[in-house]
Parts: sequence; C-alpha cells; structure tokens
Amino acid sequence: MSLPARFRDWFAARGWQPHPHQLALLEATGDTLLIAPTGGGKTLAGFLPSLVDMEAGAKGLHTLYLSPLKALTADIARNLAAPVTEMGLPIRIEDRTGDTSGTRRARQRVDPPHILLTTPESLALMTSYPEAPNIFASLKRVVVDEIHALAESKRGDQTMLGIARLRSLAPGMRVTGLSA
Repeated sequence: MSLPARFRDWFAARGWQPHPHQLALLEATGDTLLIAPTGGGKTLAGFLPSLVDMEAGAKGLHTLYLSPLKALTADIARNLAAPVTEMGLPIRIEDRTGDTSGTRRARQRVDPPHILLTTPESLALMTSYPEAPNIFASLKRVVVDEIHALAESKRGDQTMLGIARLRSLAPGMRVTGLSA
C-alpha cells in the first residue's frame, strides 16, 4: 500500500516528509512493533495504514487504539482530528473510558465509531458485552500505545487477553505496538 496523493499533499502542505517507519507500516502485512523516540511520528505511523485504508470510507469499527492512560486517548483524539478534518476523511473518532457518558457508551454498542480510543480495562468490559461479536466484527487494526508500560504487568496480561478475544471476533486483524 503506497501513500495516496491526498496524504502526500497533506504532508507537503506542512513541509513534512513521511518518516521511513511511517511508510514501512503501510507495507506491513502482519503484526508489528515500532520503537521510535518521542516526537518521531510513532502515533501517526500507527494510524496511517488505517487512515489510508478508510480514505474512501468504512463501515463499523475499523481501528481500536489501546492506551494505558485514559488522558492519552483525549490527546490522540485531538491529534488525529487534525489530519482527518484537513484531508476531509469520512472517519468518526471517539473514545471509550471510564469518563465516557452512559449515553455514548450505549450508542457505541450499536453504532461504533470507525476509530475507538480506549484503555485495557474498558476493552475488557466491551469484549464481555453480548454485542461484542457485532461491535468487533469489522475490526482490522489494533494499535497498542506505550506497550512498554504494559508489558510486564497485570494490565499487560489483561491487554493480551483482550487482544486474544478480539482475534476470535476478528481473525484477520493486525496489531501494531508502539514504544519509545
């Protein structure tokens, strides 16, 4: 998968060139781990394949973002909104944490966004829902941020159990781990 013109133009309008690791993730066909320094474009690299894949539209939940910090989900939502809005991509991005309203959580069970930003704890709850097979049926990608912070902990175990459950619901999905 190469970088479409809309994306090349977006990078160029900012005076940027895509980093090699961002382009490499576009070509990846399996699970990946990206280790890059802070400020090196890891987050955009993790989402770039999803954004390119959904350029012409998508139905249902396409990408799930897992973060050990719910505050990070708000930052990521803000950071993703810029390219999505500026390129006019037909992508809905929402978060699902303990702070998400009951109304929004209920709606997400029947009408999930294209990209859902959440935590391991919220993922554990969502995969237990009777609607889980419907929620996650269209899932193509999982991006696990700050994977080093989860690796050797109970939350890491919980994350891996959640990913195993997701694989049973969406067997073809790919996982990208991001770490500094």
